[in-house]
Amino acid sequence: MSLDIDKPSRLFFAIADALRAVGPGLKVGGRQDFDGTFDQAWVLIAIERNAPGDRAHDGRIAHVLTLSLQIIVPPTLSNPGLAAGDLASVLKGLATDNRWGLPGSQCDLPMNIDALPSTLISGSQEYLAWTLSFTQTIYLGALLLEDPLGIPKFAKTWEVSNIDDPDQYTALED
Repeated sequence: MSLDIDKPSRLFFAIADALRAVGPGLKVGGRQDFDGTFDQAWVLIAIERNAPGDRAHDGRIAHVLTLSLQIIVPPTLSNPGLAAGDLASVLKGLATDNRWGLPGSQCDLPMNIDALPSTLISGSQEYLAWTLSFTQTIYLGALLLEDPLGIPKFAKTWEVSNIDDPDQYTALED
């Protein structure tokens, strides 16, 4: 996978890859991937929301993504709800301070990490689960500091009439 983030789904796949690397004890995918088989515990990843945020210092547009990781363990365990809660705690530790291998200039650290008991309903079956949720900001799009030729430009707010007008920017001198 390219290190450059060009769409929100890159974060989804980066998280999935990081969870798979934790060990062979997890099945990782989206909600549509859950098939009800339990040779391993499941972690279902979803992007729940894409909210606006403050632009990055380089001008990229911020996407504040709300993500959820729903943890389901085999229902044959003596207490699947507690086992899912324990796994949620482990994943909470993994999510803390993790950019999932993505560049720091385009991916902030997770914020507002929270884990709650939940239920997954698949067909007529109900599964005790836990859902770990957090927000993570990614920055997409072109750098505003560069024109299409890649020449860094700047403008002094006190010298231009409109800071948002790219024609009022001048090239940086070497």
